[in-house]
Amino acid sequence: MKLYFSPGACSLSPHIILREAGLDHSIEKTDLRNKLTAGGVDYKTINPKGSVPALQLEDGSVLTEGSVIVQYLADLVPASQLAPAPGTMARYRLMETLNFISAELHKGFSPLFNPATTEAAREAAVNNLKQKIGFIANQLGESDYLGGAQFTVADAYLFVVLSWAALVKLPLTDWPAITAYLARVAARPAVRDAMLAEGLIKA
Repeated sequence: MKLYFSPGACSLSPHIILREAGLDHSIEKTDLRNKLTAGGVDYKTINPKGSVPALQLEDGSVLTEGSVIVQYLADLVPASQLAPAPGTMARYRLMETLNFISAELHKGFSPLFNPATTEAAREAAVNNLKQKIGFIANQLGESDYLGGAQFTVADAYLFVVLSWAALVKLPLTDWPAITAYLARVAARPAVRDAMLAEGLIKA
């Protein structure tokens, strides 16, 4: 399998899961501005959506959308316990959380990365994000991970999205459970290895 990624983007989530699951894979950096892969290929011929991540499977087919990719990867290695079994209520709860992260948090950061966003719109976006982060902090409570003691694909996605707070100067100090959670996830070997591979941290 080959994962097309952009450093620090939401593609970091499936990159982490590939490593957590111990799956054989390669990665290829993609420039989202000019839509070219590191190998000089027009990325839109791989993923017409032009966004990352995209996972090229062994048969040449391509799977897109991060929350779908991470579940696919988890299901390849059920023993990893990165996702509950398909069809169970626990799995639907995981999907519920993934959808919340995608629709409410991930998209909520978008205005803060847009230089054309007005100050008023930025303030509104920050206030909206604070409400959503507060909800996640309450859901997390005193648990190590979103699902309790077990790290899942939802944690990989949440970690990546909340790591963007530092980039847009949104302090997370109001939520000690969140800052402790991010440190806990960052310390996982697979997370560290993925971040090293993407050049996000130094050895």
